[in-house]
Amino acid sequence: MLEGLELYLGGILLLIGAAFTLLAAVGVVRLPDLYTRMHAASKAGAVGGGLILLAVAVLSQDAAVSIRAIIGVLFVLLTTPVSAHLLAKASYLTGYRPCKETVIDDIAKIEE
Repeated sequence: MLEGLELYLGGILLLIGAAFTLLAAVGVVRLPDLYTRMHAASKAGAVGGGLILLAVAVLSQDAAVSIRAIIGVLFVLLTTPVSAHLLAKASYLTGYRPCKETVIDDIAKIEE
């Protein structure tokens, strides 16, 4: 049976992870263009999903489940930034430009 500390720690991790995931969803809906939406989804979504997986690792009473959850956290934290970068670069190279509020466009400076 889980002791009180594991339950509280798992619950706190789960709530914080859900809050980050909610912020990622709000960012995807509210932000103006593909690049800022992708930033919100990749950063806050990865942190939220990672915290939820950590809550699973803390709350599970099985070592195999905990190890898989921790490996899942590492996988999400390693692959999300790389995939977001590749998607953003591919979008830019196909002609999708940032919104007018974007002040710095480093790729355009490189191409000049």
